[in-house]
Amino acid sequence: MPRRLMKVAQTILGEKLFTLLMKYTFYGHFVAGEDQQKIVPTLERLRSFGVKPILDYSVEEDLSQEEAEKREVEASVSSAGTNLSEDSADSLPQYSVDKTFADRRYKVQSARTYFYLNEATCERNMETFLECLDAVKGATFGTGITAIKLTALGRPQLLLQVSEVIMQARRYMMDLAGSTGNILTHHKTIQDLERYLGNVSDKAEVKQFLEKVTSDKDGILHLFPWTGIINEDCQLSETFRVPDPVTGQMRRLISKIPPKEEEMFRNMIRRLNTIVKTAQDLDVRIMIDAEQTYFQPAISRITLEMMRKYNTEKAIVFNTYQCYLKDTYKEVCTDLEQAKRQNFYFGAKLVRGAYIEQERARAAALGYEDPTNPSFEATTEMYHKTLTECLRRIRILKDANIDPKKIAIMVASHNEDTVRFAIEKMQEIGIHPEDKVICFGQLLGMCDYITFPLGQAGYSAYKYIPYGPVNEVLPYLSRRAQENKGVLQKIKKEKRLLLSEITKRLAKGQLFYKPKGKYVPI
Repeated sequence: MPRRLMKVAQTILGEKLFTLLMKYTFYGHFVAGEDQQKIVPTLERLRSFGVKPILDYSVEEDLSQEEAEKREVEASVSSAGTNLSEDSADSLPQYSVDKTFADRRYKVQSARTYFYLNEATCERNMETFLECLDAVKGATFGTGITAIKLTALGRPQLLLQVSEVIMQARRYMMDLAGSTGNILTHHKTIQDLERYLGNVSDKAEVKQFLEKVTSDKDGILHLFPWTGIINEDCQLSETFRVPDPVTGQMRRLISKIPPKEEEMFRNMIRRLNTIVKTAQDLDVRIMIDAEQTYFQPAISRITLEMMRKYNTEKAIVFNTYQCYLKDTYKEVCTDLEQAKRQNFYFGAKLVRGAYIEQERARAAALGYEDPTNPSFEATTEMYHKTLTECLRRIRILKDANIDPKKIAIMVASHNEDTVRFAIEKMQEIGIHPEDKVICFGQLLGMCDYITFPLGQAGYSAYKYIPYGPVNEVLPYLSRRAQENKGVLQKIKKEKRLLLSEITKRLAKGQLFYKPKGKYVPI
């Protein structure tokens, strides 16, 4: 509805008057400006209060539902066939496209969505992200961050396939371990794998497979050399093959991918490598956004391997974890353990999440287990439990005289109780604002009463800063208006504070007054 109203207003008022109206209302409140130059006043004002930016060029195609569904279905099926795994009996329904949910904007208000058109569009998206990095470097004195989405850089089919192969590999490891749970806790070795394969371990192909299996410094088994997926010459369909423990025959965990689609995957990895390498060269940071659960195993694995490659001296790359998911705590613990064993800096943004209604509806429709927590309270418990574990590990690093910045966490939440919990837990565990290992983030135009006091008190505080031309960010603005309506229905304190401030300004004749801060972050 908000988007329809905006289009009606645009028709009635004309483009110039409509643009002016937007700049004084929704656009002016939620968006920093039209380009790298015009966002500078907003960034400077935030910096004066000790608040730093996460920049996001928020231009989005205004597609109809029909066009979005058509694009997604076409880009989610391989030309080699519709099944993602070679044996359709073993395929996982979660990792296949379904037309009912092909419009990924369904029941999603806050997250921007990219729909694949062609490789040229992905190249343009890469250039846009590079421009964002340049803007961060030029306007934020090296303190800023750029947010990116992996679905902007490649064909969604490839993320579906890699996600399924990751889950198939986990299932194979569970069979090997004879139990469920965190894979790293099984402590299985290559010798265990040889015993699992039994009489077939002396076959030529099985021997060749065993030679490629990797293990970490503790001798713990990693089924595949996952770092290979961020190499631009990786052949997916040849990499992910495992021996059948009964027959000894090698079977693919991923269907045979045509050469053209293998090239598309390498192009996606090349684009991401280009972006992260540029971030490293400019000394700014990258936050890779979380997306739907059927993409997330691939996104998280690729992000972790980027961390392993680039986070050698500081946290350049951050992954995003959605705490409405049942497995979030387990996933974060596994990834923290991997970072520890492989000696790279771990960066994480913790959010409640943007896709919960869509995820629940899709799981029910396609007949797989609902991946989400049953209630808001359970999500809050998951958030606090996960954050506490991160803080505990940071304290261990401090006590061992190891750089505590080995773990860097952003508490991205508009929930005042969660922010208060984080601060109190920091104090309890002995982690200080000046340690610069925990930062806080909220959206521009929302919860200023949380962000600004944090910044002025010396905490690392961030605002998520959208920017872009007025007409081209209307899809983003319409969703933001809808989301803000829902949020404000819940946040009574913010409404009370806003009303009080408006009353004071009217009484003083300062309706358009903008306070100035004097704090300069170190």
